[in-house]
Amino acid sequence: MSEEILINVAPMETRVALLDNGVLQEVYLERFQNKGIVGNIYLGKVARVMPGMQAAFVDIGLDKAAFLHVSDIAVKKIPSAPNNQVDKQEEPHINSLLKEGDPLIVQVIKEPLGTKGARLTMHLSVSSRYLVYTPQTNHIGISQRIEREEERERLRRLLADCIREEKLNDECGFIIRTVADGASQEELLKDVRFLARLWNNLKSRMEKTSSIGVIHEDLPLYLRTMRDLVKPSIERVWIDSQEEYQRLLRFSEDYDSRTNFIEYYQGERPIFDLYGIDDEIEKALGTQVQLKSGGYIIIEQTEAMTTIDVNTGAFLGNRNLEETIYKTNMEAAAAIARQLRLRNLGGIIIIDFIDMKDAEHRRQVLRTLEKALEKDRAKTKVLGVSELGLVEMTRKRTRESLERVMCEPCVVCHGKGTIKSAETVCYEIFREILREAKTYDTAELRVLASQGVIDRLLDEDSEAVADLEELSGKIIRFQVESVYAQDQYDIVLI
Repeated sequence: MSEEILINVAPMETRVALLDNGVLQEVYLERFQNKGIVGNIYLGKVARVMPGMQAAFVDIGLDKAAFLHVSDIAVKKIPSAPNNQVDKQEEPHINSLLKEGDPLIVQVIKEPLGTKGARLTMHLSVSSRYLVYTPQTNHIGISQRIEREEERERLRRLLADCIREEKLNDECGFIIRTVADGASQEELLKDVRFLARLWNNLKSRMEKTSSIGVIHEDLPLYLRTMRDLVKPSIERVWIDSQEEYQRLLRFSEDYDSRTNFIEYYQGERPIFDLYGIDDEIEKALGTQVQLKSGGYIIIEQTEAMTTIDVNTGAFLGNRNLEETIYKTNMEAAAAIARQLRLRNLGGIIIIDFIDMKDAEHRRQVLRTLEKALEKDRAKTKVLGVSELGLVEMTRKRTRESLERVMCEPCVVCHGKGTIKSAETVCYEIFREILREAKTYDTAELRVLASQGVIDRLLDEDSEAVADLEELSGKIIRFQVESVYAQDQYDIVLI
């Protein structure tokens, strides 16, 4: 398996593409006027406490107040209950922890999504290549994606040695990241020292900061790529900016023992054109995805959930209907997993595979979907097949989807995806004319509408217009307004 990363740096935005055997799997965008804020640390002020929600809204200097739940408030642990009793601590009430106007040091864990503000936590952390430093805990965790128990124990042992060597206090904790699989003690020690220095600098800034706003910003996208996406299977990182290429080399020397896989792209063609990345992005903004067999899937993203429908389309198969459906569903399962990553779809996802009679076929399709989702960096959970035959799953959402980043609601349909037909608008105009004729004493009415509506009024509905003139006793004239959408019209009294 060959994996590559392409980094396109332009004056107004940076784009990163992750490829697997030349096929686009993930894409990341960062626009300089609208940078992502996940990982940023802020000094905020409690704007409003919501006891019923066990949460507070916090002003961190953004357009929308951010959201802080009581479970994300750092509270000192109460000692365990005596006499070996189980300590069943309930969440403290928000009113006992915060009040309006309180200053807080908080970190963003989820981008503002749609109408919702950013999600915050007071459990601060900072990341490096192999580790996440959690200074307010004394726990050492390890990524679940590192499955071999002997490797997990080796990494825990090495990290414990590093912590002792650096003489860090017992109140700090670490999480070992997936990319640390196979890392040496020297590499872990390098990260421990870096994170300890970073946190000491941050503590100094926190103590000196008095105004609401950002205290610590996470790395820019192309450097986060080196920290978060680069793993042993990545064969090459291409970047098309000389200046950022040099920074990438320096950064990689601090975070990684190798830099020979980083290359500066100097070709005449844009770097994304080499693999048709822009075409793939354009397809990912549509609702229909064609399958090689001739079938297709329809992906509809809404505020509440994402729905995916699988269809056989033009695929007829060579044997029987059940076999055709099975092959289409198997191909769709792999394609859906890729589309979820590419489009960065999160939250609740409902998949309507084509109905299969064979129970073994259903199990195979579900296993194929779960296997394909293992490559996803975002946390996913497949809940199985519902009584209606729908596959229910969730995918963790920490940033906006590709569509929400690159698109905005249609000014004509306002995001509904449909507008009223010309026939419907014509009948609305007829009813409005009758109301106007009864209300106002005028000899003539002028209808202002779009070209399509006027054409229908003068053609298919011309007899109805003549009957309306006779019924109302008014002369009805028409005027095309090129700037009107199809469902817009006005009736003017003359």
